[in-house]
Amino acid sequence: MIKWLNNLFSNTKTDDNINNIKQEVHEHQNKNKNVSTKFLIVGLGNIGAEYVNTRHNIGFKAVDFLAKKEGISFETVKLGALAQFKFKGRTYLLLKPNTYMNLSGKAVKYWMEKENIPQENIMVITDDLNLSFGTIRIRKKGSDGGHNGLKSIQATLNTTEYARFRFGISDEFKKGKQVDYVLGDWDDAEKTALPERLELASEIIKSFGTAGLENTMSAFNGK
Repeated sequence: MIKWLNNLFSNTKTDDNINNIKQEVHEHQNKNKNVSTKFLIVGLGNIGAEYVNTRHNIGFKAVDFLAKKEGISFETVKLGALAQFKFKGRTYLLLKPNTYMNLSGKAVKYWMEKENIPQENIMVITDDLNLSFGTIRIRKKGSDGGHNGLKSIQATLNTTEYARFRFGISDEFKKGKQVDYVLGDWDDAEKTALPERLELASEIIKSFGTAGLENTMSAFNGK
């Protein structure tokens, strides 16, 4: 009788443990279902052939370079051009807004909502005058730094908390020549160095989706 009672309580305890484990697994699976595996990578730039090789269009150039590496093409879509590829279970949407720089936020918000991409899964690539050529600076939030594209995105999303990947273009221009410099073509030395920098940019974009923002910042900032 005592042995039978012990077995009864022992089995009940085991059943409870199994039920608890099943519940924990179920909760973990539900959490994973809610984690988005889509990432929106926004390259900022101005549309038009005259802007293709300008410093201000480094965002376009970065996503163009990655699209070519992945063997994919951009398609004309609402408010921009879009290309898509998969890597390690993640889906990357590369977006080039066609709204001109100062209205970039409109395109970003539209595609975030259309593809149901959370704010923490967007990364914006832009040029930065305050960094020497090719210097990488990735941040999870911050000011627009006077950049019209970032200014538009922050106003449209009503937040400064989104990942931005700043690519240094330096500030080697004479007084009063900032616009000419930013909208000017890369010089010969920069053109020679760009491919290696764009390879690094492609690694950063993929890392953002697979390793997360914090790890990507640690691995690539200052390189």
